Amino acid sequence: MKRTVLMSAGLYFFLLISIAQADWTPTKRLTWNSGDSLFPEIAADSSGNPHLVWTDASPGNYEVFYTNSTDGGAIWPANRRLTWNSGSSGSPAIAVEPSGKLHLVWADEAPGHSEIYCRNSPDGGTTWTASRRLTWTLGSAGGPAIGPDSSGNLHLFWLAYIAGAEEIYYKKSADSGATWSTEKRLTWTSAPLVWGHAFAMDSSGDVYLTWCKFVDPSHSAIYFKKSTDGGSTWTPGEKLIWTSANSRRPSIAVDGNGHLHVVCRENTPGNWEIYYKKSTDGGTTWSAGRRLTWTSGDSVDPDIVIDSSGDVHVVWSCLESGAGGFIAYKKSTDGGATWTSAQRLTWVLGLPSLPVIAADSSDNLHLGFYSYIGDDAEVFYKKHIK
Repeated sequence: MKRTVLMSAGLYFFLLISIAQADWTPTKRLTWNSGDSLFPEIAADSSGNPHLVWTDASPGNYEVFYTNSTDGGAIWPANRRLTWNSGSSGSPAIAVEPSGKLHLVWADEAPGHSEIYCRNSPDGGTTWTASRRLTWTLGSAGGPAIGPDSSGNLHLFWLAYIAGAEEIYYKKSADSGATWSTEKRLTWTSAPLVWGHAFAMDSSGDVYLTWCKFVDPSHSAIYFKKSTDGGSTWTPGEKLIWTSANSRRPSIAVDGNGHLHVVCRENTPGNWEIYYKKSTDGGTTWSAGRRLTWTSGDSVDPDIVIDSSGDVHVVWSCLESGAGGFIAYKKSTDGGATWTSAQRLTWVLGLPSLPVIAADSSDNLHLGFYSYIGDDAEVFYKKHIK
């Protein structure tokens, strides 16, 4: 079954978007706040329960909020506020160890400028440790990302804005966040902005990083580097996408064979579309860029996850001129060789944005995003049942 979208300016375009199938649950609204609820991040624990964090303006300034479901996403308790500061707290990221211990990192202005802080929960989100500061930056720090490898080591990446340039830094914990290694600077971009960074790890403990660098004020490109010794040393950064167009917002995942899968948005066609690349040799060589979307508006901000069966899942925000927007989804069951038609997943008011996706141990998918309802942004959730 196909859906026809009517476009503005007296022109008719037809976007073939498959209607969402019954294997996706109805969309759940998770926040009803007076201020904006923005930029959710999601993780799933070994019991198949999702955990969400986001930036929330309801206290009067931006703070970090959290919620989780203990029945696989059916019922959600009241939201919980995890930061209390006179300055803003935002850009949260969450990760779950195999033991179920949760780790939260975020950017906080408590010192008078933005630095990275952390808290953890040993009991699945019921109780949380006190906040701890992880960075001391000459400029400011933000955009943290965190995740455990197969040995339980934690890997933390963040952006530091120093002397007019934004660079990526890294540190590691081998004891569940009790202590952390000395920070390492991973990029020397001399660029005023890094537009999105993402990382992934394989079963051998190799770590892979992608990011967007502005080559000049009007041109951005995707770069890649890796560590084959658990983060101790890193390869030089290399340009992953070679086009005269702009590429932004990379997302990366590793399958059970150690193959790397990267998606990003690229405006080679003149509008933003989602593109895909794959490497079967740890990032030494890459396939040609493959276009995954054909839209008359823009397809932006993709996120990618691979389940234990090796299926590759991609979600993104589809912005259709004159027709609002929605979250869309497609998958590949053969390692990226072929892809299903795109499915439309949402019919909520506003403009659904920045979808994030996680797979649990049963290969169910958990999706979070935010959308404006009237003047306020709210956080939403839905689940794909394998």
